[in-house]
Amino acid sequence: MTQPKDRIPFLDELRGLSILLMVLYHGVYDLVVFFGADISAFSSPALQFFVPFFAGVFIAVSGVCCRFSRSNLRRGAICLGLGLGLTLFTSLFLPSQAIWFGILHLLGCCMLLAGASRRLWEGASPLWALLFGALFLFAFSVPSRRAVGLPGLWQLPLPGVLFSSPALFPLGFPGEGFASADYFPLIPWAFLFFAGVLCSRPLAKREGPSFLYRSHLPFLAAVGRHTIWVYLLHQPAIFLLLGLLSLLKG
Repeated sequence: MTQPKDRIPFLDELRGLSILLMVLYHGVYDLVVFFGADISAFSSPALQFFVPFFAGVFIAVSGVCCRFSRSNLRRGAICLGLGLGLTLFTSLFLPSQAIWFGILHLLGCCMLLAGASRRLWEGASPLWALLFGALFLFAFSVPSRRAVGLPGLWQLPLPGVLFSSPALFPLGFPGEGFASADYFPLIPWAFLFFAGVLCSRPLAKREGPSFLYRSHLPFLAAVGRHTIWVYLLHQPAIFLLLGLLSLLKG
């Protein structure tokens, strides 16, 4: 966990906003998929852009917070353990919506990697070149498309053998028939996480814009400090609420 004296209020607020938007999206998702609601905006291009965008914000901020953690190895083990527990629960009770490698799995693995490599990134140099490299790799490496590059501009096909193993989906190489209700593979998302890790050094030195270090919306900051519990509890709460409303409406 992040030490309170080292917290950057704006990052907590940004993380809180991201998780609340995710809760809103999942509420709409449940209405459409499980309760048969007809919501045309659910498949709109705008929503399909903003969902991964705010997930990316959340992942990058989680990377920034690694510099302030007392133990990334401990955080990573807890996060990955919760992700594996979620996999077990969904595969047993919601097999059509099973989560095999979602955002908890990703963050857990990335935190473990960050903890194991802390001596390498704490004083990494040249910082801005490494940061640009991480962002470049994130933008151009989406192997689940079976190619790397930018669609419509330039793409390099990947060897089909990478997608022939059922065990490579955590890396970003899903095989035929693979499906996960929440899927955030290490490639490309780990690159974004470590871009956040690299950004943390100037932020920790208070070299960022002054507004980052001021409190603006305490409610969002409070949510941002407890995102793991919001993530774990929001789906059962949404199901219960929607189920009660459905019963009331007959």
